[in-house]
Amino acid sequence: MIDLRQLEALRAVDTAGSVAGAARALSWSQPTVDYHLANLERLIGAALLTRTSRGSTLTPLGGFLLERSLEILALSERALEDARSYAVSGHARLRFGTFPTAAARLLPDVVHALGDQGLTLDVTLAEVAPLVAHLNQSELDAALLYSVPGYELPLRPGVETVELWQDPLYLALPDQHRLAGRAAIDRAELVSLADERWLLGATRQDPMDTVIIDAFAEAGRTIDVSMRTDDFSVMLGMIAAGMVIGLVSRLARESEAPGVSLVPIDDPVFTRTLLLATPREANPRLPPTATRHVTDAVQGALRRLAASER
Repeated sequence: MIDLRQLEALRAVDTAGSVAGAARALSWSQPTVDYHLANLERLIGAALLTRTSRGSTLTPLGGFLLERSLEILALSERALEDARSYAVSGHARLRFGTFPTAAARLLPDVVHALGDQGLTLDVTLAEVAPLVAHLNQSELDAALLYSVPGYELPLRPGVETVELWQDPLYLALPDQHRLAGRAAIDRAELVSLADERWLLGATRQDPMDTVIIDAFAEAGRTIDVSMRTDDFSVMLGMIAAGMVIGLVSRLARESEAPGVSLVPIDDPVFTRTLLLATPREANPRLPPTATRHVTDAVQGALRRLAASER
């Protein structure tokens, strides 16, 4: 089993450029540094350093191991920091990511519920693609994402997802539009809007945008994207002014959207699934029940939001 002191020695040699310099930086003796490096090389079964009279440099294998070592050391250092904080305050910190529309409607409720469980959130607000990247790089402990039918999120192996909620998509039109006020439209009527000016999200390859682009492509049409924004209030303002049309999810829908008509789309493809994604590997900074508490808190917030809209 790897000893953290072995990784500290490797990092110090890389920084200092020599075993002697690493010993000074760590306030260890030089034989101690050599001892931990030799044990690490024995575990790996190959040399990690190239030693010369001018100092020591990492071999390619040593550089590869150093990348992983930096992640492990950063996590262990944060674990100590958070454990000390938890010992003083009774709270553990969890790195949580969510997309902005979910944050606006759900996050205060989630933060309150998790506070009762001794969990404090460090929140990252971003669109789905950046959140997936953060999860894949182990920079988040949990994230609220969404997907649409037929499109899998590019999560690395080891990131688990739990489906939380089905979130229908609406066609958002200015009140004066010929389809405004309809009880629903089908895919053929949707595709008939190919010549309209559309507003999509600012983040390319967003699942919610991809589903509408592909629906038009399957009909041999190309969507006219004339504006991009991730700001929901800007989107509604532009639609109400008759400048564009777009898609709005139930979660993002406000009780009042003056000048905007939200029309259901009679096609199951136009529904996004809200997912809670968490790395499978245990995070030593967190209580074993932390993931379950996050899932329960988000599901509870969604239930209360749905009840308030009835």
